[in-house]
Amino acid sequence: MSDVKREQLIEALKTIINPISGKNIVDSGMVQGLVIKNGDIGYALNIDPKDVDEMEKLRESADQLLHQIYGVKKVTSVLTAERNETNEPPKKGFGEKREFQGKPQQKPFGGHGTPPPQEGPQGIPGVKHIIAVASGKGGVGKSTTSINLALAFSKLGLKAGIFDLDIYGPSVPRLMGLSDARPESLDNGQITPLKNHDLVSMSIGYLMEKDAATIWRGPMVMGAIQQMVRDVKWDLFNPVDVLILDLPPGTGDAQLTMVQNIKLDGAVIVSTPQDLALIDARKAITMFEKTNTRCFGIIENMSYFICPHCGERSDIFSHGGAHQTANEKGMEFLGAIPLDMEIRESADAGNPIVISNPESEYTKRYVEIADKILEKI
Repeated sequence: MSDVKREQLIEALKTIINPISGKNIVDSGMVQGLVIKNGDIGYALNIDPKDVDEMEKLRESADQLLHQIYGVKKVTSVLTAERNETNEPPKKGFGEKREFQGKPQQKPFGGHGTPPPQEGPQGIPGVKHIIAVASGKGGVGKSTTSINLALAFSKLGLKAGIFDLDIYGPSVPRLMGLSDARPESLDNGQITPLKNHDLVSMSIGYLMEKDAATIWRGPMVMGAIQQMVRDVKWDLFNPVDVLILDLPPGTGDAQLTMVQNIKLDGAVIVSTPQDLALIDARKAITMFEKTNTRCFGIIENMSYFICPHCGERSDIFSHGGAHQTANEKGMEFLGAIPLDMEIRESADAGNPIVISNPESEYTKRYVEIADKILEKI
């Protein structure tokens, strides 16, 4: 007997947004006749006939999302142009004759609930090169490193962007100085990236109320990532030469969705020198190895601390651990960034150090790291 609950399906489908109306397909009444039987799911999407091509893509996205829910064996869906002028629920049950019907998606996915991509990882329209920045562990300064790397690429003369994939703890709105900004909808159903410091960016944080908690299960996280990848007009201002993906910590749903759906040029690992951080950094490296993703190298963040009063150096989190790990893994050590108040304060203020102090020693290090990566791509 299947453990799939109707509430699970409804919550997952609420993450699918109709690009034409801007509303989710559940609350707008598009989903009709939802049935569950022994892990087999069936439903219909009520559409306007003139939008059939666009809605077919929406149906496929919804099917793929439902397949990711544990216990779902098969999903069958159709498009219908049936109208209900009284706004009452339709009396026809699922499976009866409809005016427009799409091809049912009946192929079940195996594994633990995460589907493989139907056509393999794809590039992002309007983006030339895509680089993931990962850590394995939270609190190592990955997002600060990501934003400064993106700005360093811009300083090298490239059009750069940053894509915040941390659904539960998005940092990019604050780092970009755009905490109160919101994207706009375009006529084709896409949304605009937000721009500051000559960088384009997107984050779930731009789409939610300030301080709102993202209390989502895995399928909803994966659906949100897939939709942002598909619906952002990244080349609105200019084609993007390098897009930095700021990944959440760990090796879970978000990371798997990313490597399954996005064709990466490679990944960069960020870690402190501390043994606990390096344990998780190695796990992130292993994840990329298992998914045939190239690792460009490791950055040691918070590598050491220089006292601003006496000039004495302190290795607060130990020192050299990331360099040693890079040697063990046969990859390049890209550089060391110290623990410094100016880096932290400028990031918190939404004016990262590569912009706020372009001649600083720390900016030069970020640019050197970006230049090393650029040689590899």
